Amino acid sequence: MSDDVIHMLKLFPLFRDLSNEELQLIKSLLRFKKYKKGTHIFMQEEPLSCIYFIKQGRVKIYKNDINGRVQIVNILTQGEMFPHQGFFRHSHYPANAEAMDELELFSLPITSFESLLSEKPTLSVKLIYILGNLIVDLQNRLEEQILHNSFEQIVMLLLRLGEKHGIPSHDDWIIINQPFSNQELANMIGSSRETVSRTLSQLKKQQAIKKEETGLLSIQSDKLDQLLFVE
Repeated sequence: MSDDVIHMLKLFPLFRDLSNEELQLIKSLLRFKKYKKGTHIFMQEEPLSCIYFIKQGRVKIYKNDINGRVQIVNILTQGEMFPHQGFFRHSHYPANAEAMDELELFSLPITSFESLLSEKPTLSVKLIYILGNLIVDLQNRLEEQILHNSFEQIVMLLLRLGEKHGIPSHDDWIIINQPFSNQELANMIGSSRETVSRTLSQLKKQQAIKKEETGLLSIQSDKLDQLLFVE
């Protein structure tokens, strides 16, 4: 691996404030691997052996319910790490991880990662902050499913994707800079593809969303906010 790895590591919030000497140590522990689209990085309940850092591509984290239906837990992109639990417990992977595109990852053996956390308290604090944000996100999503109908859940999902993946465009439009199929959107909230398709068509008529020539979705956050509780 070239010295570009040091620059890449600084893009991860967990490693951002480390010295070059500390980053060189982490670099020496990393392993690089490419995955083809559709390949699984790990499966749920396999022994947790590594922590992964995304250099390029997207990773789908998902679970299957007892009926075999897919529930997408998260879509992760460049600069993110996974999984987010199981440290210091000799645990198992909490979900499945699948490459959504041609994927490039760095992996760090879990024993090495745990040693780093023990030796570098600042890393532990950053990890707690990252995990805290994830817990808040999961709580918000659970609240959405309990308290809101399908229309509202889809609107909230679009707002959340716009916040995470959005790029400002013209006239207050925000482009969601990641491609998502209607089925993937449905799997994120435990809905059906038909319900998502019907709701997206309704939102297009209300000029709250539109599809770009690239196939990406654009949203008007203000309009979605106004429609949130008016179906």
